[in-house]
Amino acid sequence: MLFTSYEFLLFLILLMVVYYSIRKKHQWILLLLASYLFYAIAGKMYLIYIIATTLSTYLVSYKINALQEKQADYIRENKEVLSRDERKEYKAAMKKKQRTWLTLCLVFNFGILAVLKYTDFAIANVNSLLSLFGRSKELPFLRFALPLGISFYTFQTMGYIIDVYREKYSYEKNVFRLALFISFFPQLIQGPISRFDDLKKTLFSGHPFDAKEFSFGLQRILWGYFKKLVIADRLLIAVTTIVGSPKEYQGVYVLVGMFFYAIELYCDFTGGIDIVIGIGQLLGIHLEENFIRPYFSKSITEYWRRWHITLGTWFRDYMFYPISVSKSMLDLSKKCRKLFGNGIGKRIPVYIASVVVWFTTGIWHGAAWNFIVWGLLNCLVILISQECTPLYLKFHERFDVADKSWYRMFQIIRTFWLMSFLRTFDCYRDVGTTFRMYATIMTKPNYLELFRGGLMNLGLTSADYIVLILSVTLILIVSLLQRSGSVREKLAARPMWIRYTTYFAIFLAVLLFGAYGVGYDASQFIYSQF
Repeated sequence: MLFTSYEFLLFLILLMVVYYSIRKKHQWILLLLASYLFYAIAGKMYLIYIIATTLSTYLVSYKINALQEKQADYIRENKEVLSRDERKEYKAAMKKKQRTWLTLCLVFNFGILAVLKYTDFAIANVNSLLSLFGRSKELPFLRFALPLGISFYTFQTMGYIIDVYREKYSYEKNVFRLALFISFFPQLIQGPISRFDDLKKTLFSGHPFDAKEFSFGLQRILWGYFKKLVIADRLLIAVTTIVGSPKEYQGVYVLVGMFFYAIELYCDFTGGIDIVIGIGQLLGIHLEENFIRPYFSKSITEYWRRWHITLGTWFRDYMFYPISVSKSMLDLSKKCRKLFGNGIGKRIPVYIASVVVWFTTGIWHGAAWNFIVWGLLNCLVILISQECTPLYLKFHERFDVADKSWYRMFQIIRTFWLMSFLRTFDCYRDVGTTFRMYATIMTKPNYLELFRGGLMNLGLTSADYIVLILSVTLILIVSLLQRSGSVREKLAARPMWIRYTTYFAIFLAVLLFGAYGVGYDASQFIYSQF
């Protein structure tokens, strides 16, 4: 059920009516039933996987918590007789048992994700290797159907079990509450990847109807529809035309497609997140922000702190830090310091952890080499940038440009261009084709075609481009206003006629120029494939 479909709107309306009609203490139960209904509509067989994740996580979290309580009780009861070494030894033995259960849970759930998402990718690579050795018989593909949002709910759930293991909080005793945390329907499709201790504050609470929050939720949803249906789905037509015919659209068209896709992806993803967070607000539930104006970033490092924030923090907290400070990495760092000096030696664990994280980030986005190359190229650019930081600082000090508005604009444009360049791997979905298209930017000097009506050959009309220019300009203005606070709060302070004129104008734009207009079909959200 698409978020942009009439079926979903009907589903949401009915849910709201029932949600605010029943007792507040039963609201979370309704949300659980609605979430499982939503998931069943996507595919009844998919329920098996999400239930398996829920039950395995619940049982393991129960076992880990029981071991933690047993440890605390034993140490408390034997406090006077246990020596320091005995206490340390006992804690180590209990931690090992907890780690064993944690490992089983991680292997089981990430194993499900790996088998369903990456089996055919592995088979394809094995077949390629076999062909190199003259083997003509290929292994058959298994063609597993990928459950809706499996990457998102698996990462969210495994973050929960790791936090329980780290004793950040106790396990959730009610298996149905845990099931709701894992399956909460708005965030299933594309996140955000929530933390249990944050989401539980509002997810399981009773919520009376709040007119202001409900209004803000509707506004957020409307803004998401505007981004998705008016901008993203319109740009999709041009991007599909360019990418679909790489022999015909080369040179300047690669640049056009690159920038168009960057805007499309942003409006598609942030539009979806706006809808998700807006639905949460309708229900009185707070979901984490996932974007903070990433295209205003002055560096790629800053960009990734602003883009898909919950995924980035997940990789940081559950992969990067554990790898970089692990015993093996610390031992390696000591050896490297002896061989290469302190400067390089202490950075080796950071380099290795960064490569692992970005390799995983790439393959998380898709089971294909283009995503892996995209992830590793991001890693390379970030590491080079970090190594060049002292040079940047000297340059800023020598020429006094750090605080100059023109230089900040240059940095923002540079970051946007570089990220758009890297995102091209997502467009063509083939590493070789992507590099060939890059080459045509220099080898096919057809830039004048844009002034000869070239843009009219991409499936869009003059009216479409006018709509895009006005819409993107509006997005830019809103983003600039957001730097000084919530635009919705600012709008709420304006006279009623201004507020409702604004709401109606955006609604009309969605109705007339979006996917519900003549000649357009709403597409699935890009990140729903993950």
